[in-house]
Amino acid sequence: MRDLHPGAWWLWALGMATAASRTTNPLLLGLIIAVVAYVVAARRSDAAWATGFGAYLVLGLFVVAMRVLFRMLFDGQSGEHVLFTLPEIPLPGGAAGVRIGGPVSLEGMLAAFYDGLRLATLLICLGSANVLANPKRLLKSLPSALYEVGSAVTVALSVAPQLIESGRRVIRARRLRGDVGRRTRWFRQVVIPVMTDALDRSLLLAAAMDSRGYGRTGGVAPGSRRLTGVLVIAGMVGICVGTYGLLDATAPRTLGLPMLALGLVLAVIGFAASGGRTRRTRYRPGHWRGAEWGVVATGALVATALYLVSTLDPVALNPSLQPLQWPNLPWLATLVILAGALPAFIAPPPVRTGPTMDGPDPGSHADPSSPSLPARPTVVTS
Repeated sequence: MRDLHPGAWWLWALGMATAASRTTNPLLLGLIIAVVAYVVAARRSDAAWATGFGAYLVLGLFVVAMRVLFRMLFDGQSGEHVLFTLPEIPLPGGAAGVRIGGPVSLEGMLAAFYDGLRLATLLICLGSANVLANPKRLLKSLPSALYEVGSAVTVALSVAPQLIESGRRVIRARRLRGDVGRRTRWFRQVVIPVMTDALDRSLLLAAAMDSRGYGRTGGVAPGSRRLTGVLVIAGMVGICVGTYGLLDATAPRTLGLPMLALGLVLAVIGFAASGGRTRRTRYRPGHWRGAEWGVVATGALVATALYLVSTLDPVALNPSLQPLQWPNLPWLATLVILAGALPAFIAPPPVRTGPTMDGPDPGSHADPSSPSLPARPTVVTS
């Protein structure tokens, strides 16, 4: 039992999100959500930040509902099959092309549902990375060149899990006090304490890493720091532009692989220069082993296969609305997406921090990378 490297989980989740961005087929998007949920159920730990996957599912449903609602209110007619007609609000001549109300067609509702489901699938894939990857280990694994950016990103990533945990603790405390069902002063008694506690805990994480001197480069010349920063930022911008060029079929070819390769080269040079000027020691560093490579390869396989299928046969991944057709389930894309569930078997079981139904496991906290360390007993606090 050991915790998989958080970078492997994030790369797998980004691969699944990339695959979801290439299709509007609701059957394939629902299959991606099912695969991601299965992996999360099989390999999430029992930490407090790993119990909020249901909140991301609720957020996805909210996104779909809002997308359909706004499409219904604003220009809901884009086909022949009119479902109903809403009262239309007249607008001045300066708002030509904008309509509020009016007829609502089946084609418009389906288009809104497909787009909203794709966005919800992207959010659920990124939420699975938040649930599976430990944000503290992720910050510790970043190179020193990304210290400031990594601290900000870690605070941002830990806000959502801490928000879910704080909400559960506040709701549990209200139930113990007998406040169930009371709606008076709900905003002041629930929302504000939850938001404040979640932000304080996230800032506490960043302050703890800063107090340990992570990424300190006080003895480095200012010119060297600026050069490294420019290389890293330019590399990241190149990677973002190249990724956009690969995902957008209408983008010029020069924004695809060439820009992505240039950004990777600049980022690697910047990371190498930053790592060479700073010496860091790590307590129990996160090792990259065969399980990590297998998880990353699975995400890359799914993303690459869906990209190729969308390029060779875009009709199979994007059901037609004009004319209206029932979405099909292409067998190749289905098999590839099902292969995305392999991390549930490739990744090792996560380390448990408390006793299970069969009793505590004394050796569950021993680091497998350090066989000479003795097994530590499980400590349960109340």
